[in-house]
Amino acid sequence: MEAARSLAGALEPVTGQVYFAPECHEAYQALGFNGSPGSFGNVAGPDGPAYFCSRGSVMGQVPGEVVASAFGVFNPRVVVPAVAHGWSLTDAPTICAARTEGATAQLVRVLGESPPGIDAARPLLERAVAPLRPEGKPLFSGLLSLGLPGDPVGDVWRLGDMLREYRGDAHVAAWTAAGFDAVEIGLLTEPYWGLPLRTYVRTRAWSDADLDAAEERLTSRGLVAGGGLTDDGRAAREAVEVATDRMCQPIVDALGDDIATLVDVLLPWGAAVRGAGGYPSSGPHDLADAVTAR
Repeated sequence: MEAARSLAGALEPVTGQVYFAPECHEAYQALGFNGSPGSFGNVAGPDGPAYFCSRGSVMGQVPGEVVASAFGVFNPRVVVPAVAHGWSLTDAPTICAARTEGATAQLVRVLGESPPGIDAARPLLERAVAPLRPEGKPLFSGLLSLGLPGDPVGDVWRLGDMLREYRGDAHVAAWTAAGFDAVEIGLLTEPYWGLPLRTYVRTRAWSDADLDAAEERLTSRGLVAGGGLTDDGRAAREAVEVATDRMCQPIVDALGDDIATLVDVLLPWGAAVRGAGGYPSSGPHDLADAVTAR
């Protein structure tokens, strides 16, 4: 479990920077989307329709219902019209290419064309991806279907994005199998991360009525009380993470002891990306603080 989570944490700012890259925002704006709506913490946040369409484009030009299903945690009432609007502006191959080029450009701008350790990271990332199977993994499978961009930094980013989305797909499978819905898992995750209730979950576009009803359900099940997790609630949320780790075990097995080598390469890359404002400086806390202040 510890190895799977340490790799996921090291990968996150290196791969997730695609959602905050100015190069991506500018490319999407050129396609007709709105630019960044403003800063969240130390980063420029993404336009909603551009985010849904760009990330969803790896699965092809699918409707908003499919995007909402694959992403798992967002309010479909917002996702579906946002995707419909996006597909009126562009198509999936075009915005997918913009996504890849923008993510690669930010990494090159911050890390250079040959980041330290890239020659070690590339084969390790390929080894980690090689045994992964597609069933039940829509976003991972979409990325797998694209192949690699063909340049060193772009290839490393795509391989890392495959691992990120594989864990994300596994996480959706874990919490749905545990009997939670999207609003409930969002509320459980906030205190699990050390955040106040109803902060970060608001970035997923749920209404106060949605949050009220979900909190009542969690309270009636003895999982939430007094604005935080009960012991049972924390155990239930941890069980979801353990199940996610279990589904990521093929990654850990494929890397063996070399997982530490890969993490050691990725950590300074992630620190540089955060330092350049390419990813929130301390993860979701920045976004939660920004949403709370609005």
